[in-house]
Amino acid sequence: MIEIRNLSKKYPRPENKAEMFFAVDGLSLDVEAGQIFGILGPNGAGKTTTLEMLEGLTDIDGGEAYIDGINVQEQPFAIKQIIGVQLQANEYFDKLSLAELLNLFCALYHSPAKPADLLGKVNLADKARARPAELSGGQKQRFSIACALANKPRVLFLDEPTTGLDPQAKHNLWALARDLNSSGITIVLTTHNMDEAESLCGRIAIMDHGKIIAEDTPASLIQKHAPEAPVAPLHGNMEDVFLALTGTTLRD
Repeated sequence: MIEIRNLSKKYPRPENKAEMFFAVDGLSLDVEAGQIFGILGPNGAGKTTTLEMLEGLTDIDGGEAYIDGINVQEQPFAIKQIIGVQLQANEYFDKLSLAELLNLFCALYHSPAKPADLLGKVNLADKARARPAELSGGQKQRFSIACALANKPRVLFLDEPTTGLDPQAKHNLWALARDLNSSGITIVLTTHNMDEAESLCGRIAIMDHGKIIAEDTPASLIQKHAPEAPVAPLHGNMEDVFLALTGTTLRD
């Protein structure tokens, strides 16, 4: 579904504008249709820049990228017709309700999708008349995904989708990602949450300094790079306590 060959992006160094550095440096990658593919790495590794190039939000300086056979650089409009994008932060017209905003997104894409159906997919059917400012953090993330589904995408990009969410909202969003993937949508996500990557992703690439330093299934990466588990803890952690006490039903 996604083919990346020697992709690169460079920027001026903040401390010396005359000198350039590679945020993404010769990256090559393949993502199969129907996968949930994770891209991990420390801050500044090039994860978000890679996604922004694939999404047509940032120019490609070198190399090539294809989504479903379409050249990202040569046909950016065609790419935007087949992808959905959930960004780290979103701004909406604050005077419009969720249903009205989704009507706007559907109109922009000439999509026949109905706001009620989109809200239902992300468990926000009862919030159709609410405005974005009235939503909790988890609800805002799910509404962002609803907007990304307006054009019925083949590929969905999620950039750190659970950052800042409480454990309950995080697990609800994981369940949503699995449901969307089971419906046939290929998902590419970036995350700093190792449990999230291991739980959701069929395959993972680890980036550092603009390059991929490892790529495999979670199980294979663990077996190769961390085969010896630390001493087993005597008890769970506070996240386990929180989930045990509050449950995982949707209540945020």
